[in-house]
Amino acid sequence: MLAAPLCYNRPMRFLITGGAGFIGTTLANHLVRTGHHVRVLDDLSAGDPSRLDARVLFSRGDVRNVPNLWTLLQDVECVYHLAARISVPESVLYPLEYNDVNVGGTVALLTAVRDVGVPRVVLTSSASVYGNQPGQPVHETMQPSPKSPYAITKIAAEHYLFMLGRLYNCDAVALRVFNAYGPGQRIPPAHAPVVPLFLRRALTGGSLVVHGNGSQTRDFVHIDDVVRALTAAASVPEVDGQVINIGSGQETSIQDLARVVGSVAGRAPSIIYNESQSPGVARLVADISLARRLLGYAPEVGLEQGLNDLLKIDGQFERRKLVAA
Repeated sequence: MLAAPLCYNRPMRFLITGGAGFIGTTLANHLVRTGHHVRVLDDLSAGDPSRLDARVLFSRGDVRNVPNLWTLLQDVECVYHLAARISVPESVLYPLEYNDVNVGGTVALLTAVRDVGVPRVVLTSSASVYGNQPGQPVHETMQPSPKSPYAITKIAAEHYLFMLGRLYNCDAVALRVFNAYGPGQRIPPAHAPVVPLFLRRALTGGSLVVHGNGSQTRDFVHIDDVVRALTAAASVPEVDGQVINIGSGQETSIQDLARVVGSVAGRAPSIIYNESQSPGVARLVADISLARRLLGYAPEVGLEQGLNDLLKIDGQFERRKLVAA
């Protein structure tokens, strides 16, 4: 018997693990600004709690600490599980740590969820689990073909989520998020996300380094659309046991991304092709028909609009634009 369906048309209590990161912060701030009660757990290995709304109750800690989770989960109606190590290249160097945090953290959370009796868990999974597929767009019934330890940890986390969810009488849903971008996304010194990295380099007159020949494609989805999907997943019925793609449904080559970035930045950036660096999977774009049907999901922010919004909203790019002008 499944847990009783949640009701999103009233204030709810949420816990967001990894909630000081890019997606988690945007989600937490949206929820509290729409009247909900939000707790955030983050170990600050990559997160920034200063971006959280003051009404969010922040706790610094490790998602593998079950006694701490018992406290944070009291009266919580839905957990968003975002806590994870997320760098694909780094996972190749440190597979043990990635397995410990991404898989072990998921199991620890689900154990605490069982003990407290939380009715629903929403896992943020990744499109990286698909790897190379014989056809595009990719849909949820395709056999995953992970190409990195990171992707394998996400598949393992999904399996634990659904298996333990059934055993513990907890609704479980996994959203496979494609290439999310938007305001507040960090640009770390190594392995930076391609959208903010390209935009920063274009604004400052730098070159855009493209791995391979740039023909590889990705599905770039704006953070606002991701948050709309996450909020729906907390309350809609009939999503227990579902894996759902969350993307834009639009296929964009890295070459085309560079062109759009240059147009938005107001300058044609120099492009350097690094043929010695693997470009990753050749093509990847989401089939979002299941998200439309189950979540009422409809992406609203196109790539060019999203990049223009970054210049207006995200201070790091506005300041760089002024300096570079």
